Amino acid sequence: MTKNRPHINDLAPEIIAEKQGATEYTKISYPLRYGCYGQIRTRDYIFQFNRNAEIKTVQGRNGDWLTSSEWLKRTAGNDWQYFSAGGYSGAYNYTGEYYIPCLPYQTNTLFGGDAFQRPEVRDAFAALHRLYRQIEALDLTGLDRAQADFIRRIRQMTPETLEARGLRLHEIIGGTVSVLPPDARHVEYDIIPVTVADGCLYNCGFCRVKTGRGFSVRSRQSVTDQLLALKNFYDRDLINYNAVFLGQHDALNAGREMLSFAAEKAWEILEIKKSIMKGGGMFLFGSADSVLRADEALFDALNSLPFNTYINLGLESGDGSTLSMLRKPLSPAKVEEAFARMLEVNRRYPNIEITANFVIGAGLPETHLSSIIELTRNRLDRFCPKGAAYLSPLENIGDKNRLLTKFNELKTLCRLPAYIYLIQRL
Repeated sequence: MTKNRPHINDLAPEIIAEKQGATEYTKISYPLRYGCYGQIRTRDYIFQFNRNAEIKTVQGRNGDWLTSSEWLKRTAGNDWQYFSAGGYSGAYNYTGEYYIPCLPYQTNTLFGGDAFQRPEVRDAFAALHRLYRQIEALDLTGLDRAQADFIRRIRQMTPETLEARGLRLHEIIGGTVSVLPPDARHVEYDIIPVTVADGCLYNCGFCRVKTGRGFSVRSRQSVTDQLLALKNFYDRDLINYNAVFLGQHDALNAGREMLSFAAEKAWEILEIKKSIMKGGGMFLFGSADSVLRADEALFDALNSLPFNTYINLGLESGDGSTLSMLRKPLSPAKVEEAFARMLEVNRRYPNIEITANFVIGAGLPETHLSSIIELTRNRLDRFCPKGAAYLSPLENIGDKNRLLTKFNELKTLCRLPAYIYLIQRL
């Protein structure tokens, strides 16, 4: 840490050009920062920047801030998330993490109001914009070389530049990342997206994140071009990433050859072996049909990769009436078969974990939750820690307390880890 403490107006901040955080993702009951980053600490806030000098997190440190355990985080796609402590034991019960990540979606108000409307959060964004103005006017005299370079690079990353970079990321991969797999929580949603297939098989009527496009696999050249462009895009910050998301909504259906090619190319081109974050993760979505079509050769190939692979299946319900209401073109028998396949793969392959996504909300048939219990309790003879059942709230969540009570009842009976999944995008 430098002894110089240059003044930005009357804020007297501490400027650290490069700070080392944790190098392994972990479940811990206080905020932990990962990888390498720069930091500006003022009287009221801590601003942290990635190695490209893009703002990454904002955290309050005065009496007006909600709690020191909560923070704002900006994604590579220029989206903002609010990480709420939510009462640490309660947060872990509901999400499997010691925080609740919140985007400004209606369904994400399940654990309270829209955090982005709180005056403390609006004040934090105002403070960030004020910091940019102050940095622009800062006299660099007296700063050491690393600090001065850090400030110059922040000046280049104006709000307009950050917005353009978010658009550039989406341009590279051919569209926005409207939803990330719930398992991406294991790397705090710090993933690099690569599109291996567009669209999905079903385009279900209830889905809020569907593209409306039929399923099609990208070419190998498209994947290679994306990875080369992504390497350039992430630039200095590349060393902070050890995980990729193969999109979009049913990458499992792209098949063994494409998945193996994309994973191996990502490992090579993105230089994940050189990441300062330990391990490597690959995340993707699957469907009932794609997991049932996947043969042993596909899972053998995924299991042999240098990544730990997480596949989330969108099953939604085991009840025929609910599937019809959701306008999901599946039968209960196929959902049951896909769930059984999930359990089998989780038993046989140490480097693959498949999880299942179900819906929860008001107005669903009474037989819906009982169908989930049938799958997640009666189909297992003991508790299994590998794999998880995620419950995603629909737009109509109804009475929040009643919904959370229903979830807790299901969680008590379930023989898999059960969590609520709040939509995260990039």
